Amino acid sequence: MGKIGVIGGSGVYNIDEIKNRREEKVTTPFGDPSDSFISGELEGKVVVFLPRHGTGHKILPSELNYRANIYGMKKLGVDRIISVAAVGSLKEGLKPLDMVIPDQFIDRTNQARKTTFFGEGVAAHIAFSDPVCGELSGALFTAGKKAGVTVHKGGTYINMEGPAFSTRAESLLYRSWGIDIIGMTNMPEARLAREAEICYATLAMVTDYDCWHVSEDVTIEMIVRNLMKNSEAAKTTVKNAIQGIPVKRSCSCGSSLKDAIITSKDMIPAETRKKLDLIIGKYI
Repeated sequence: MGKIGVIGGSGVYNIDEIKNRREEKVTTPFGDPSDSFISGELEGKVVVFLPRHGTGHKILPSELNYRANIYGMKKLGVDRIISVAAVGSLKEGLKPLDMVIPDQFIDRTNQARKTTFFGEGVAAHIAFSDPVCGELSGALFTAGKKAGVTVHKGGTYINMEGPAFSTRAESLLYRSWGIDIIGMTNMPEARLAREAEICYATLAMVTDYDCWHVSEDVTIEMIVRNLMKNSEAAKTTVKNAIQGIPVKRSCSCGSSLKDAIITSKDMIPAETRKKLDLIIGKYI
């Protein structure tokens, strides 16, 4: 069994219960990850934790080095990633303090972020119709119910650019599309995890109703207040999920790149081949 990665979003900057913890600085061909990785044991499994926005929450969503974060997880032997993220709700029935495990993503970042390992002489096209791992999402859903939180399985996450929150017109537009939740970080992670053949699932913590709701506009005070309430429930859910994850993967995430690399092996530049060896080495 590979290690289980946990990416902690806003409000989840550490998991104190990790035992035999050690800090690991990881170098990658894509630059520096958000912070050092924390490796150790949780619920009898080997885990690797990374605070997405760095210690002290100092990195904007658009500034995150998503490639380095996912590559670092791969380099440390992670084959499953649970991503914890704060989101706004676009549906009345998805209330603040609820949890959502989305199964679809829409990208509205306008390609402002690096969301692929490929290029520089190698072309690859992964299948991404189902962007999260069903097996891992199922474990999260079961874990949420066990934790006693209100958890919703399925739904569409729209990844906005930020860092400003939505205008009211944008919020109403996304609602008209049938979107369920809105956030700023998870689409790039999901795409890169699939390219790295790592299972990926999101545990989304609803902090607010975005600005479409007549009750109140989104404020940072509101979000922080609900984040603090949500964070302990999220940590309990993650611990329960880790406990329930099966030893062997039965999904297809581990072979996502099979037949996806289009470039002829002998045409891949040596420098790119070396850079991507961890990702594509077994196929070339």
